[in-house]
Amino acid sequence: MAFDIRNPGLATTVQDQGRTGHYNVGIPQSGSLDQYSAELGNALVGNTANEAVLECTYLGPVLSTDQDALIAVTGAPVEVKVNGEARPQWTRLQLKAGDELSFGVIQGGTRYYIAVRGGIDVPSVLGSRSTYSLGAIGGFHGRKLEAGDQVPVGSPLDGGAVPDADTVPEEFRPAFSKEQTVRIVLGLYDHRLTDEGLDNLLNGEWKVTPVADRMGLRYSGPGVQWKEREQPFGAGSDPSNIVDAGYAVGSIQIPGGTQPIILHRDAVSGGGYAMVGTVISADMDLVARAAPGTSTRFVAISLDEALVARKELAELKRNARAAIGAGG
Repeated sequence: MAFDIRNPGLATTVQDQGRTGHYNVGIPQSGSLDQYSAELGNALVGNTANEAVLECTYLGPVLSTDQDALIAVTGAPVEVKVNGEARPQWTRLQLKAGDELSFGVIQGGTRYYIAVRGGIDVPSVLGSRSTYSLGAIGGFHGRKLEAGDQVPVGSPLDGGAVPDADTVPEEFRPAFSKEQTVRIVLGLYDHRLTDEGLDNLLNGEWKVTPVADRMGLRYSGPGVQWKEREQPFGAGSDPSNIVDAGYAVGSIQIPGGTQPIILHRDAVSGGGYAMVGTVISADMDLVARAAPGTSTRFVAISLDEALVARKELAELKRNARAAIGAGG
């Protein structure tokens, strides 16, 4: 079985939960930016959370299927159309052989996901089917989809039953708001900010700029001030520069003290900018849902509170899967 890509959309890629264990050699984890939405799409069609999906950015693809298929579209709100007729999101849909799937204009957020029963069946590279376009690794030939591609779909796993319910209840669907509160853990270099700079970071209003992709999101706002110091050899002249250090996914840099950048799933693993904080793992999906212009406030929490938030997100996923009758 395969999807015939008639129009690829703006940037449609194959993604799964990502490849871990290679960040130390500069290969980022990649994977779906909004893991929660992708996982529930897989749950609706009876896949495990690990199956690969199509991640669509702003403008979705036009595709057809050469065999009957069960799909679900989750993530950012967008009009879903089968043979030109509107169909609901967050709901399991039956495609017949030859049916055409297309999309209208996105109505919030940035990315939505097409899950298909059996998953997108591309080769696993370093333990993942996810596309890392900058390195031409994984996915469909290491790149975003193009018109004319034939994207293979796998066979359902043994024992992977289709869930009882065909839709995700409203209370488990994420919001795509124009205002966000993002929780961060301060460090490693927040001590390099002045008191006013730290106050701006935590109490100022920041807005997502159009400079936002899978590598990271840039924010405009009040800026921050760095403490003056004699820069160490190799650190560069700007006070936001450091001697090279490793970056965690979710690290916040503020080059020149002007526009913070949150590093996301395709970001480089190290460099010479100071990290003033890190977005907690439980809020990385939230960050991924932010469209340009989204108003954002950063709230500092403790590491213990971050661990509690991670457990709460895991519990939310379990409850959502249980609500649709999905296993695992």
